[in-house]
Amino acid sequence: MTSRSASVRAPRRSAGRRAAIRRRRLLLLAGVVVLGVVVYALASGLFGHAVREIELPLRHEDIIRQQAAEKDLDPSLVAGMIYVESRFSDRTSAAGAKGLMQIMPETAQFIADRSGGTDFSQDDLSTAQVNISYGAWYLRWLLDHYHGDEASAVAAYNAGVGNVDRWSAQAAAAGHRLGTADIPFPETRAYVQRVLDSRKRYAKAYPGELGLR
Repeated sequence: MTSRSASVRAPRRSAGRRAAIRRRRLLLLAGVVVLGVVVYALASGLFGHAVREIELPLRHEDIIRQQAAEKDLDPSLVAGMIYVESRFSDRTSAAGAKGLMQIMPETAQFIADRSGGTDFSQDDLSTAQVNISYGAWYLRWLLDHYHGDEASAVAAYNAGVGNVDRWSAQAAAAGHRLGTADIPFPETRAYVQRVLDSRKRYAKAYPGELGLR
């Protein structure tokens, strides 16, 4: 009786060992495949590209290049501003700012009136072409207003022309040009620094996409 039971159990144990070996081999093969994919991604730059897209997204680069060229702007500055304003997400803020460049309705109407947008509708700000076009036009207008001073133009984009004009006048009365340290709004000081830093990051990460080379 004992020898018969042993003879029955032995094949079962053998089959179980073979199944375990097959599972280990399959796991090993899967590990090799995964390792190969990772090595290929690292070697080809796909992994770095994916990380870059998450950390520093870029969309509508064709429109950014077009509008930057048309308005004589640095495309990396436009991209950096969009990143800080919306991270390239079409949305409306609690304050009512709309689209990629977070343009307020009254600012959009000012731009439409000055740029000849007779058929402009506020709903148009949800389209990338109009939103980036209007944001680029306003940035150009601000740069002209502040004689090419980028920090002042970026500050006014965030805090308004009236505030920056006042701060500039106060700085001039003290005998110097407006600097970041002269901006009394902590939010605007941080905003200016973030935009200018993001500009450098976009210029380094996307020179080809932004037409910088």
